[in-house]
Order: sequence, then structure tokens, then C-alpha cells
Amino acid sequence: IRISTIKTQKNKLEQQVRERTHELEVANTEIEAQRDFARNQRDQIAIQQKSIMDSINYAQTIQNSLLPSSLFLKTHLPEHFILFKPRDVVSGDFFWVSNHSDYLYVAAADCTGHGVPGAFMSMLGMTMMNEIVSKHPRINPDELLNELRRQIIGTLHQKGDSGTAKDGMDMLVCKIDRKENRLFFAGANNPLYLIRKGALTEFKTDKMPVSIHEVMHPFNGQEINLKPGDTVYIFSDGYADQFGGPLGKKFKYRSLKNLLVSNSDKDMMEQGLLLDQAFERWKGDIEQIDDVVVIGLRF
Repeated sequence: IRISTIKTQKNKLEQQVRERTHELEVANTEIEAQRDFARNQRDQIAIQQKSIMDSINYAQTIQNSLLPSSLFLKTHLPEHFILFKPRDVVSGDFFWVSNHSDYLYVAAADCTGHGVPGAFMSMLGMTMMNEIVSKHPRINPDELLNELRRQIIGTLHQKGDSGTAKDGMDMLVCKIDRKENRLFFAGANNPLYLIRKGALTEFKTDKMPVSIHEVMHPFNGQEINLKPGDTVYIFSDGYADQFGGPLGKKFKYRSLKNLLVSNSDKDMMEQGLLLDQAFERWKGDIEQIDDVVVIGLRF
């Protein structure tokens, strides 16, 4: 009886071992299947990410082709710097320069959004501005903004309905009369700074964007009689709005004004480098929150 009982217990244990071994084999098979699935998903995500980044990098190539080349800027602009720092690979901010006989047009613009959506708007804006100035080579900045707004509203089918997108741009456009040493300008939300003999003057512009808006009166043109040594600055809000410093606060326009005045005796290339260094110091480890463009022109 004892021997029979032992054999029964032995058989029972062997059966339990076989069942447990089978369970472990099934579990291992499931784990391997899950591992293979996860690896496949990871590989698929990597392929998709590469495809997306390839597309974005190609979009950057297209956007850069619309921006003025370094040679064009060196040939046509007076002493200058352009600080251009996209937040992402492509930018919703852009700078624009167009040369027409005795007149030179320069603009700094900030489109709705950043990244890919902002880049679409920036390329639309640059293309439209090129067409407008090509058709009207002596157009004044206020007239250019009026026409650009009309085209943006028409192209994007903007109706101003509640809850609908009001994509557009803030910008400042300058028209430089090189013969008469005069600067004509108009702006949408963005100001112009003039530094003359170490003193900064701020010229405010219209408080409305280049898009459909609750208030859409014609843009106002302004004029400055330039003097030798005058320095003009136009920009988007990205520099002043950057968070940083010891308390993680915005840089703000007052600090930007002080920085520009303190560097105004430097040559323009050095000013651009100093602005970039100051921005990076202020930002520190904090993420850049917006695209940045700052243009300085010395006459």
C-alpha cells in the first residue's frame, strides 16, 4: 500500500511538473511574441519619425530657398545683422528683403503658430509679398500691408466667424529711399526702434494683424528722415517673450531696449553676436518658446 501511495504521489508530482513546464513554455511564447510585437512597433515608429523628419527637413530647404541669400543681403543691405532663430526646424517667423531700383524693402514678420503650420504661413506671406512688390515696385509699406491682408483673407477664405481660425501675421515693413535717405514704414502690432546718437526712440504701429480682425482700418504709414549713423531695429516678439534668467521670467521689451542701446556703438555683426549670446544666456536650460527674428540696419 505504501509503495502504491508513493507511486501515485510520484505520478501526480510528475504530472504537475509537466503542466507547470507547459504553462511556462506558453508564457515564454507569449512574452517572446509581445517582445517581437514591441520591437516591430518600435521599428515602425522609428521609420515614421524618420519619414516625418525627412519631410520637415525638406520643408526647411524650401523655406530657406525663399529667404534672401547671404550674397543678396551683403550686396543690397547697408551694414546690418539678422538674428534668425527658429524654435523648431522650420519657422513661423521670417525676414524678407526686396530690391527695386532706388528703393529697398525690408521686413520682419511673425506668423500665427510656429513649426510646420507657421512655416506654411511664412511661405505664403513671402510669396505674396514678392508678387505684390513685383507688380507695384514703388508701393509704400502701408499699401503693401493692406494688399497683403486682402490677399490673405481671400486665399484662406477668412470670414471672421466665431470659433474659426484667424491665421495671419504681425510684421513691420520698411521701404528705404536710398537717394533721399528716407525710411518709410508701416507695421501690424510690431514697433520699430531707432537709435540715434545713443538714444532710442520707439515708433508704435497699428494694433491689428495682417489677417481678418475685429478692427480693420487701413494701415498707417510713417516716415523717418535718416541721418548718418542712425540704426534701425525691427523684430518679432520671440526675443522679448523668452523665459529665462534666475527666476524663469520673460526677457521683456525694456530689457531688449537696454541691450540694444548698450551695444549700439558696436559694429552690426558684433551686435548680432552679442544679441544671440545674451539670448542663450537668458534662456539657459529653458526650452525656446517661440521663433525669433531681429534685424538691425545702420545707415
